[in-house]
Amino acid sequence: MADKEREGEENQQLPVVLQLLPIRVMETAGDRYSNKFRFLKAWESSMPTELFLTTHAQSIKALFCSGYTPVPANILRCLPSLQCIVTTSAGLNHIDLAECRRRGIAIANSGDCFSDDAADYSVGLLLDVLRRISPADRYVRQGLWPTKGNFPLGSRLGGKRVGIVGLGRIGYEVAKRLVAFGCNISYYSRKMKSSVAFPYYSDVHDLAVNSDVLVICCAWTKETHHIINRDVLLALGEKGVIINVGRGSLIDEKELIQCLMQGEIGGAGLDVFENEPNVPKELRALDNVVLSPHRAVHTQESNSSLHDLLIANLEAFFSNKPLVSEVEDE
Repeated sequence: MADKEREGEENQQLPVVLQLLPIRVMETAGDRYSNKFRFLKAWESSMPTELFLTTHAQSIKALFCSGYTPVPANILRCLPSLQCIVTTSAGLNHIDLAECRRRGIAIANSGDCFSDDAADYSVGLLLDVLRRISPADRYVRQGLWPTKGNFPLGSRLGGKRVGIVGLGRIGYEVAKRLVAFGCNISYYSRKMKSSVAFPYYSDVHDLAVNSDVLVICCAWTKETHHIINRDVLLALGEKGVIINVGRGSLIDEKELIQCLMQGEIGGAGLDVFENEPNVPKELRALDNVVLSPHRAVHTQESNSSLHDLLIANLEAFFSNKPLVSEVEDE
Protein backbone atom coordinates (compact mmCIF):
# COMPACT_ATOMS: atom_id res chain seq x y z
CA MET A 1 0.00 0.00 0.00
CA ALA A 2 2.83 2.36 0.88
CA ASP A 3 4.44 1.81 -2.54
CA LYS A 4 1.16 2.63 -4.30
CA GLU A 5 0.72 5.76 -2.21
CA ARG A 6 4.29 6.82 -2.95
CA GLU A 7 3.73 6.16 -6.66
CA GLY A 8 0.54 8.22 -6.56
CA GLU A 9 2.32 11.10 -4.84
CA GLU A 10 5.13 11.01 -7.40
CA ASN A 11 2.60 11.01 -10.23
CA GLN A 12 0.90 14.08 -8.77
CA GLN A 13 4.21 15.93 -8.96
CA LEU A 14 4.68 15.28 -12.68
CA PRO A 15 3.92 18.08 -15.18
CA VAL A 16 0.25 18.09 -16.20
CA VAL A 17 -0.63 17.55 -19.87
CA LEU A 18 -4.16 17.57 -21.24
CA GLN A 19 -5.31 14.92 -23.69
CA LEU A 20 -8.73 15.45 -25.26
CA LEU A 21 -8.91 12.10 -27.11
CA PRO A 22 -6.83 8.90 -27.28
CA ILE A 23 -3.74 9.09 -29.48
CA ARG A 24 -2.92 6.02 -31.55
CA VAL A 25 0.85 6.45 -31.58
CA MET A 26 0.87 6.16 -27.78
CA GLU A 27 -0.67 2.68 -27.80
CA THR A 28 2.72 0.95 -27.92
CA ALA A 29 4.75 3.59 -26.09
CA GLY A 30 2.48 4.89 -23.34
CA ASP A 31 5.01 4.22 -20.57
CA ARG A 32 7.52 6.56 -22.21
CA TYR A 33 5.06 9.39 -21.62
CA SER A 34 3.43 8.38 -18.34
CA ASN A 35 6.82 8.18 -16.62
CA LYS A 36 7.43 11.84 -17.41
CA PHE A 37 4.00 13.52 -17.46
CA ARG A 38 0.63 13.26 -15.77
CA PHE A 39 -2.09 13.14 -18.39
CA LEU A 40 -5.56 14.51 -17.80
CA LYS A 41 -7.67 12.34 -20.11
CA ALA A 42 -10.82 14.28 -20.88
CA TRP A 43 -12.55 11.40 -22.66
CA GLU A 44 -12.41 9.24 -19.52
CA SER A 45 -14.37 11.73 -17.45
CA SER A 46 -18.13 11.42 -16.95
CA MET A 47 -18.34 15.22 -17.07
CA PRO A 48 -19.09 17.06 -20.31
CA THR A 49 -15.80 18.02 -21.98
CA GLU A 50 -16.07 21.77 -21.47
CA LEU A 51 -17.00 21.34 -17.79
CA PHE A 52 -14.04 18.99 -17.32
CA LEU A 53 -11.71 21.53 -18.92
CA THR A 54 -13.09 24.40 -16.87
CA THR A 55 -12.65 22.36 -13.68
CA HIS A 56 -8.95 21.77 -14.43
CA ALA A 57 -8.34 25.00 -16.37
CA GLN A 58 -5.79 26.58 -14.06
CA SER A 59 -3.50 23.53 -14.03
CA ILE A 60 -3.47 22.95 -17.81
CA LYS A 61 -0.59 24.67 -19.55
CA ALA A 62 0.12 22.04 -22.24
CA LEU A 63 -2.15 20.09 -24.57
CA PHE A 64 -1.11 16.92 -26.39
CA CYS A 65 -3.12 15.87 -29.45
CA SER A 66 -3.12 14.09 -32.79
CA GLY A 67 -4.30 15.25 -36.19
CA TYR A 68 -7.63 13.57 -35.46
CA THR A 69 -8.26 15.71 -32.34
CA PRO A 70 -10.18 18.91 -33.10
CA VAL A 71 -8.92 21.88 -31.06
CA PRO A 72 -11.45 24.60 -31.89
CA ALA A 73 -11.79 28.05 -30.34
CA ASN A 74 -14.49 27.00 -27.84
CA ILE A 75 -12.10 24.40 -26.38
CA LEU A 76 -9.24 26.89 -26.24
CA ARG A 77 -11.45 29.42 -24.46
CA CYS A 78 -11.95 26.88 -21.65
CA LEU A 79 -8.18 26.82 -21.11
CA PRO A 80 -7.01 30.30 -20.06
CA SER A 81 -3.65 29.00 -18.79
CA LEU A 82 -2.80 27.04 -21.95
CA GLN A 83 0.58 28.03 -23.39
CA CYS A 84 1.60 25.09 -25.62
CA ILE A 85 0.08 22.54 -27.99
CA VAL A 86 2.12 19.54 -29.11
CA THR A 87 0.58 17.61 -31.99
CA THR A 88 1.66 14.28 -33.48
CA SER A 89 0.83 15.48 -37.00
CA ALA A 90 2.62 17.64 -39.54
CA GLY A 91 -0.63 19.34 -40.59
CA LEU A 92 -2.40 21.81 -38.30
CA ASN A 93 -5.86 22.00 -39.86
CA HIS A 94 -7.38 20.47 -36.68
CA ILE A 95 -6.25 23.43 -34.55
CA ASP A 96 -7.77 26.92 -34.53
CA LEU A 97 -4.56 28.71 -35.46
CA ALA A 98 -6.07 32.19 -35.38
CA GLU A 99 -7.12 31.75 -31.76
CA CYS A 100 -3.67 30.35 -30.89
CA ARG A 101 -1.97 33.33 -32.52
CA ARG A 102 -4.25 35.74 -30.68
CA ARG A 103 -3.44 34.03 -27.38
CA GLY A 104 0.26 33.52 -28.06
CA ILE A 105 -0.06 29.73 -27.69
CA ALA A 106 3.02 27.97 -29.10
CA ILE A 107 2.52 24.92 -31.34
CA ALA A 108 4.97 22.10 -32.03
CA ASN A 109 4.32 19.50 -34.72
CA SER A 110 5.98 16.34 -36.05
CA GLY A 111 8.73 18.32 -37.79
CA ASP A 112 10.84 16.19 -40.14
CA CYS A 113 9.94 12.83 -38.58
CA PHE A 114 7.79 11.73 -41.50
CA SER A 115 9.44 13.44 -44.47
CA ASP A 116 11.75 10.66 -45.68
CA ASP A 117 9.24 7.85 -45.31
CA ALA A 118 6.41 9.81 -46.94
CA ALA A 119 8.70 10.71 -49.85
CA ASP A 120 9.79 7.08 -50.28
CA TYR A 121 6.15 5.99 -50.27
CA SER A 122 5.21 8.64 -52.84
CA VAL A 123 7.86 7.33 -55.22
CA GLY A 124 6.75 3.77 -54.49
CA LEU A 125 3.15 4.58 -55.40
CA LEU A 126 4.27 6.33 -58.57
CA LEU A 127 6.46 3.42 -59.65
CA ASP A 128 3.64 1.02 -58.92
CA VAL A 129 1.13 2.96 -61.03
CA LEU A 130 3.50 3.52 -63.96
CA ARG A 131 5.01 0.02 -64.05
CA ARG A 132 1.73 -1.63 -63.01
CA ILE A 133 3.39 -3.65 -60.25
CA SER A 134 0.27 -4.37 -58.18
CA PRO A 135 -1.82 -5.47 -61.20
CA ALA A 136 1.12 -7.63 -62.36
CA ASP A 137 1.25 -9.25 -58.93
CA ARG A 138 -2.46 -10.06 -59.14
CA TYR A 139 -1.97 -11.38 -62.68
CA VAL A 140 0.63 -13.87 -61.49
CA ARG A 141 -1.26 -14.90 -58.34
CA GLN A 142 -4.43 -15.55 -60.32
CA GLY A 143 -2.53 -17.96 -62.61
CA LEU A 144 -3.16 -15.83 -65.70
CA TRP A 145 0.42 -15.74 -66.99
CA PRO A 146 0.42 -19.31 -68.44
CA THR A 147 -3.04 -18.90 -69.98
CA LYS A 148 -3.10 -15.30 -71.16
CA GLY A 149 0.57 -14.75 -71.89
CA ASN A 150 2.65 -11.66 -71.32
CA PHE A 151 1.34 -8.92 -69.08
CA PRO A 152 0.70 -5.49 -70.72
CA LEU A 153 3.61 -3.04 -70.62
CA GLY A 154 3.82 -0.17 -68.18
CA SER A 155 5.54 3.19 -68.55
CA ARG A 156 9.03 4.41 -67.60
CA LEU A 157 9.51 6.85 -64.72
CA GLY A 158 12.69 8.47 -66.06
CA GLY A 159 12.05 11.57 -68.13
CA LYS A 160 8.57 12.22 -66.72
CA ARG A 161 7.57 15.81 -65.97
CA VAL A 162 6.55 15.72 -62.31
CA GLY A 163 4.64 18.58 -60.74
CA ILE A 164 4.75 18.69 -56.95
CA VAL A 165 1.86 20.41 -55.21
CA GLY A 166 3.35 21.70 -51.98
CA LEU A 167 7.14 21.91 -51.86
CA GLY A 168 7.42 21.67 -48.10
CA ARG A 169 9.47 19.13 -46.15
CA ILE A 170 7.86 16.10 -47.81
CA GLY A 171 7.55 17.68 -51.25
CA TYR A 172 11.21 18.63 -51.32
CA GLU A 173 12.26 15.08 -50.38
CA VAL A 174 10.03 13.72 -53.15
CA ALA A 175 11.71 16.09 -55.61
CA LYS A 176 15.20 14.97 -54.55
CA ARG A 177 14.32 11.34 -55.11
CA LEU A 178 12.69 11.90 -58.47
CA VAL A 179 15.61 13.98 -59.75
CA ALA A 180 17.71 10.87 -59.18
CA PHE A 181 15.30 8.96 -61.43
CA GLY A 182 15.83 11.50 -64.20
CA CYS A 183 12.50 13.30 -63.81
CA ASN A 184 11.95 16.97 -64.59
CA ILE A 185 10.56 18.70 -61.50
CA SER A 186 8.33 21.76 -61.20
CA TYR A 187 6.13 22.81 -58.31
CA TYR A 188 3.25 24.83 -56.91
CA SER A 189 3.35 26.37 -53.42
CA ARG A 190 1.78 29.39 -51.77
CA LYS A 191 4.93 31.29 -52.67
CA MET A 192 8.11 30.70 -54.65
CA LYS A 193 10.97 29.02 -52.80
CA SER A 194 14.12 31.07 -53.31
CA SER A 195 16.26 28.14 -52.14
CA VAL A 196 15.36 25.84 -55.07
CA ALA A 197 15.88 26.12 -58.82
CA PHE A 198 12.84 24.08 -59.94
CA PRO A 199 10.35 25.96 -62.12
CA TYR A 200 7.55 27.52 -60.07
CA TYR A 201 3.88 27.81 -60.99
CA SER A 202 1.56 30.09 -59.05
CA ASP A 203 -1.47 28.23 -60.41
CA VAL A 204 -2.11 24.49 -59.99
CA HIS A 205 -3.91 24.29 -63.33
CA ASP A 206 -0.86 25.64 -65.14
CA LEU A 207 1.34 23.15 -63.28
CA ALA A 208 -0.93 20.31 -64.44
CA VAL A 209 -0.82 21.48 -68.06
CA ASN A 210 2.96 21.16 -67.95
CA SER A 211 3.16 17.85 -66.04
CA ASP A 212 2.82 14.14 -66.72
CA VAL A 213 2.47 13.43 -63.00
CA LEU A 214 1.14 15.41 -60.05
CA VAL A 215 2.32 14.49 -56.54
CA ILE A 216 0.14 16.04 -53.85
CA CYS A 217 2.06 16.85 -50.65
CA CYS A 218 0.52 20.09 -49.41
CA ALA A 219 -1.36 20.67 -46.16
CA TRP A 220 -5.14 20.56 -46.15
CA THR A 221 -6.70 23.94 -45.35
CA LYS A 222 -9.83 25.83 -46.37
CA GLU A 223 -7.78 27.26 -49.23
CA THR A 224 -6.48 23.89 -50.47
CA HIS A 225 -9.75 21.95 -50.12
CA HIS A 226 -10.36 20.32 -53.54
CA ILE A 227 -7.37 22.16 -54.96
CA ILE A 228 -7.28 19.27 -57.44
CA ASN A 229 -10.63 19.73 -59.19
CA ARG A 230 -11.98 18.54 -62.53
CA ASP A 231 -10.26 21.31 -64.49
CA VAL A 232 -6.88 20.38 -63.01
CA LEU A 233 -7.45 16.68 -63.69
CA LEU A 234 -8.40 17.35 -67.32
CA ALA A 235 -5.33 19.57 -67.69
CA LEU A 236 -3.18 16.68 -66.50
CA GLY A 237 -4.55 14.65 -69.41
CA GLU A 238 -5.46 11.11 -70.37
CA LYS A 239 -1.96 9.73 -69.72
CA GLY A 240 -1.46 11.72 -66.54
CA VAL A 241 -0.96 10.15 -63.12
CA ILE A 242 -1.85 11.65 -59.77
CA ILE A 243 -0.28 10.61 -56.44
CA ASN A 244 -1.76 11.78 -53.13
CA VAL A 245 0.02 11.40 -49.76
CA GLY A 246 -1.40 14.63 -48.32
CA ARG A 247 -5.06 14.53 -47.33
CA GLY A 248 -8.02 13.00 -49.14
CA SER A 249 -9.92 16.28 -49.38
CA LEU A 250 -7.16 17.92 -51.41
CA ILE A 251 -8.72 16.09 -54.39
CA ASP A 252 -12.37 16.25 -55.43
CA GLU A 253 -12.78 12.49 -55.11
CA LYS A 254 -16.00 12.24 -57.12
CA GLU A 255 -14.42 14.07 -60.05
CA LEU A 256 -11.29 11.92 -59.76
CA ILE A 257 -13.41 8.77 -60.00
CA GLN A 258 -15.23 10.09 -63.05
CA CYS A 259 -12.01 11.05 -64.80
CA LEU A 260 -10.44 7.66 -64.08
CA MET A 261 -13.52 5.72 -65.21
CA GLN A 262 -13.84 7.75 -68.40
CA GLY A 263 -10.14 7.49 -69.27
CA GLU A 264 -9.60 11.24 -68.86
CA ILE A 265 -6.53 10.62 -66.71
CA GLY A 266 -4.22 7.60 -66.80
CA GLY A 267 -3.97 6.43 -63.19
CA ALA A 268 -3.66 7.26 -59.52
CA GLY A 269 -1.78 6.20 -56.40
CA LEU A 270 -3.78 7.13 -53.32
CA ASP A 271 -2.78 6.82 -49.68
CA VAL A 272 -5.55 9.13 -48.42
CA PHE A 273 -9.27 9.49 -49.06
CA GLU A 274 -12.11 11.89 -48.34
CA ASN A 275 -14.07 9.59 -46.02
CA GLU A 276 -11.49 7.33 -44.38
CA PRO A 277 -11.51 4.43 -43.80
CA ASN A 278 -14.28 4.11 -46.37
CA VAL A 279 -12.89 3.92 -49.90
CA PRO A 280 -15.36 4.20 -52.81
CA LYS A 281 -16.05 0.88 -54.50
CA GLU A 282 -15.38 2.51 -57.88
CA LEU A 283 -11.75 3.16 -56.89
CA ARG A 284 -11.39 -0.39 -55.55
CA ALA A 285 -12.54 -1.78 -58.89
CA LEU A 286 -10.07 0.14 -61.07
CA ASP A 287 -6.93 -1.65 -62.23
CA ASN A 288 -5.04 1.59 -62.90
CA VAL A 289 -5.35 2.75 -59.28
CA VAL A 290 -3.07 1.73 -56.40
CA LEU A 291 -4.67 2.08 -52.96
CA SER A 292 -3.03 2.34 -49.54
CA PRO A 293 -4.61 2.68 -46.05
CA HIS A 294 -3.06 6.02 -44.99
CA ARG A 295 0.32 4.48 -44.18
CA ALA A 296 2.71 6.70 -46.17
CA VAL A 297 4.31 8.41 -43.19
CA HIS A 298 4.32 5.47 -40.79
CA THR A 299 7.24 3.12 -40.29
CA GLN A 300 8.69 1.67 -37.10
CA GLU A 301 11.55 4.14 -37.48
CA SER A 302 9.39 7.22 -38.07
CA ASN A 303 7.15 6.37 -35.12
CA SER A 304 10.17 5.94 -32.85
CA SER A 305 11.56 9.29 -34.00
CA LEU A 306 8.16 10.86 -33.43
CA HIS A 307 8.00 9.66 -29.82
CA ASP A 308 11.46 11.11 -29.17
CA LEU A 309 10.42 14.45 -30.68
CA LEU A 310 7.08 14.71 -28.89
CA ILE A 311 8.64 13.99 -25.52
CA ALA A 312 11.49 16.42 -26.24
CA ASN A 313 8.96 19.16 -27.05
CA LEU A 314 7.00 18.62 -23.83
CA GLU A 315 10.20 18.46 -21.77
CA ALA A 316 11.45 21.66 -23.41
CA PHE A 317 8.20 23.46 -22.63
CA PHE A 318 8.18 22.49 -18.96
CA SER A 319 11.87 23.45 -18.70
CA ASN A 320 11.21 26.89 -20.20
CA LYS A 321 13.34 26.05 -23.24
CA PRO A 322 12.51 26.62 -26.93
CA LEU A 323 10.30 23.95 -28.47
CA VAL A 324 12.25 21.55 -30.66
CA SER A 325 9.84 21.64 -33.61
CA GLU A 326 7.87 24.83 -33.05
CA VAL A 327 5.74 25.90 -35.99
CA GLU A 328 6.73 29.36 -37.08
CA ASP A 329 3.92 31.84 -37.58
CA GLU A 330 3.81 33.04 -41.18
